[in-house]
Amino acid sequence: MKQQANLIRAGQVIEHEGNRWTVLKQQIITPGKGGAFIQVEMRNLKTGNKTNERWRTADTVERLQTEQKMYTYSYTDGDNLVLMDPETFEQAMIPADILGEKVAFLQDNMEVEVDLVEGDPVAMSLPQTVVLQIIEADPVTKGQTATSSYKPAKLENGLKCMVPPFIESGERIVVRTEDITYVERFKG
Repeated sequence: MKQQANLIRAGQVIEHEGNRWTVLKQQIITPGKGGAFIQVEMRNLKTGNKTNERWRTADTVERLQTEQKMYTYSYTDGDNLVLMDPETFEQAMIPADILGEKVAFLQDNMEVEVDLVEGDPVAMSLPQTVVLQIIEADPVTKGQTATSSYKPAKLENGLKCMVPPFIESGERIVVRTEDITYVERFKG
């Protein structure tokens, strides 16, 4: 399906120069002189190579239709994630690099959404938030107020997150998976 280049959004899959690409980032740039153009960072679905491409906003690109399907994460096997279809109980192997550093958020039996183009996985979405335990956090500095600043903390999955000063090591917190940010203390 053809669409104008200025309608390209992150997560879409497009066909360009005979290859399928998943859009990672897009930005419309309006220079002082001349017409606006769109700068797109994208990854080749077959090779995994990244590239940047520019189009004028009036140009058209071929957008591929994606189908979303829910899976349950089972385990990681080398460079692949093993997912189970909750309806048919069939297993699917999906390359772990489809998630990048967010693979650290995967937990047993977590529901994930996989985008497929003609049966091939092109993207994977995690739940918006996950609950994780803090394994390391700096102590509270005397005189520091709760609103003044955040401190670094290490999560059980190895990632770092900035948390309010009142959060201590051993506590469980809710973390936004999109940008690895603190949401709230876990009340459970």
